Amino acid sequence: MYGKLNIKPRTEQILEKALQGPISNDEALYLMKVDGNDLTALLITADILREKIVGEEITFIKNWNINFTNICSGTCGFCAFKKEEDDPDAYFLEITDMVQIAKDAAHDGAVEICIQGGLHPQVDAYFYESILKSVKAELPDVHIHAFSPMEIYYGSEMAGLSIEETLKMLKKAGLGSMPGTAAEILNDEVRKVICPGKLSTAQWVEVIETAHKVGVPTTCTMMYGHVETLEQRIEHLDILRNIQHRTGGFTEFVPLTFMHQYAPIYQDGISRAGTTGAEDLKLYAVARLMFHDSIKNIQVSWVKLGFKFAQVCLMAGANDLGGTLGEENISRSAGASHGVRTEPSELERIIGDLGRKPAIRDTIYKNIQKL
Repeated sequence: MYGKLNIKPRTEQILEKALQGPISNDEALYLMKVDGNDLTALLITADILREKIVGEEITFIKNWNINFTNICSGTCGFCAFKKEEDDPDAYFLEITDMVQIAKDAAHDGAVEICIQGGLHPQVDAYFYESILKSVKAELPDVHIHAFSPMEIYYGSEMAGLSIEETLKMLKKAGLGSMPGTAAEILNDEVRKVICPGKLSTAQWVEVIETAHKVGVPTTCTMMYGHVETLEQRIEHLDILRNIQHRTGGFTEFVPLTFMHQYAPIYQDGISRAGTTGAEDLKLYAVARLMFHDSIKNIQVSWVKLGFKFAQVCLMAGANDLGGTLGEENISRSAGASHGVRTEPSELERIIGDLGRKPAIRDTIYKNIQKL
């Protein structure tokens, strides 16, 4: 199949196997280290598998982000978004302001409102409930994608509720799905370095699996390129696919390359300066080969990668361009330089230039409309 590429026999053996079923952790680790023609063959295989599983469509969604506060009690070493309460740049939106932002976004065509914020000392699960009820009262048909596993864990503790009680309450109030962020790298030794105050790997898994249990689907993510090893990247991907085998509740996987420029762990000399392009490509391709059709949708983050490289990653196993976005402040504060909003026509142009088929989707990939 790989003809004149002249790749190593083991590479060819693994890649041919990958077209039939998911690869093992050891095989994934091997592929994370390939270069030259072997890397080219890996990308070709991931792209073939992507076509086999999800076809030629590249999807995106019309959405809007509301980051309701940057005041946070967290201690994440990669975060440049957090502010103390007395900081002149600190803010905390009123719920009425959030509702107005959501109404304006919906008027402009957004079908999803993504709501997240810092771990404010006055925020709890009941505050999240109030946001949901207020937005849904004005916009009953808008899908609300909100509150990371860390926010759910924090909000439930502050309210004196169990995680399951919190999630059932928020679902009833209008929560449609959750972002599977706060995952970073699902390894507690890494988490001690980059986010020592954040929930543990086991706690993250508990929140996610509880969400799936009560009928709240989630995305899943991985923030990589700081202090973790290749082995820990594979460990993370394996944890995600095992959750998916148990629950089936993940709608998509979103790799998030580490934005190092203003991150405290980089400024303090603890982390690397993010990833290289080859590392990003290998992560997308290996994820496709590990997940196969268990997590069908793999998203590229154009905010972090830029439009040009996001387009390249769509040839490495990915099939979704994310959202049109708006007011995305977290990546920007960490040093992302590729903007926080784009028009659907621009995403269509990027997709069409690849010879692929643009399609608009809903949050959970149930309603996909070809353009």
